[in-house]
Amino acid sequence: IIESNLPEDRRRILDVGSGPGLFLNKGKERGWETKGIEPSTQAAKYIRDVLGLDIDEVFLDKDSSLELGIFDAANLGAVLEHLPDPLGMLKLVHNLLDEDGLVCLIVPNDFNPFQLMLRDHMDYEPWWIAPPHHINYFDFDSLSSLVVKAGFEVIHKESTFPIDMFLLMGDNYIGDDALGRKCHEKRKLFDMALANDGDFGKNFRKSLAKIGIGREIVLFAKKRNEK
Repeated sequence: IIESNLPEDRRRILDVGSGPGLFLNKGKERGWETKGIEPSTQAAKYIRDVLGLDIDEVFLDKDSSLELGIFDAANLGAVLEHLPDPLGMLKLVHNLLDEDGLVCLIVPNDFNPFQLMLRDHMDYEPWWIAPPHHINYFDFDSLSSLVVKAGFEVIHKESTFPIDMFLLMGDNYIGDDALGRKCHEKRKLFDMALANDGDFGKNFRKSLAKIGIGREIVLFAKKRNEK
């Protein structure tokens, strides 16, 4: 999606919260110039020493951002739910992007309709509320409003597989790691099958987003250049 919305000569991307570097490595394989930000020493060491990729072992803040330069795109996967100031982070990213630069955001889709059904009609406790690890909770509307406030225009929304559906069908994987892995394997098989039919898979994920279901919100936005 990022590549389809940028010219072929714009291929410099910043990955904020790189974890073990899988996204960075995929970018390198596809010909991108990649830069990662990852505060975990263990993860940053793996990215640097094993994958051989460009990584800064810091938190992204105003001071560290001054040394980074300008990018065509940025990726923040599983980041904003952890931060005390997600708007401030998005404004930092906005400043790091070139004209019409893109950002991809992925956050948990909490309080989604499936979760509320489980809570209200099947006596599940709201297991997704997880402070201090998650201190922000988003839906598609609230995340969209946040990125607009930070100076972006939303260009695409989709969702990931609604794994909560297994709970509705009687597979209570909460606290059951073995069952959780089995459900996760089924989810992967489903997603891989959809990936082999690009248009249908894309439309399916977009349709999930339209009705607010799916385990994660995936949102793409373009930098709005104020005059």
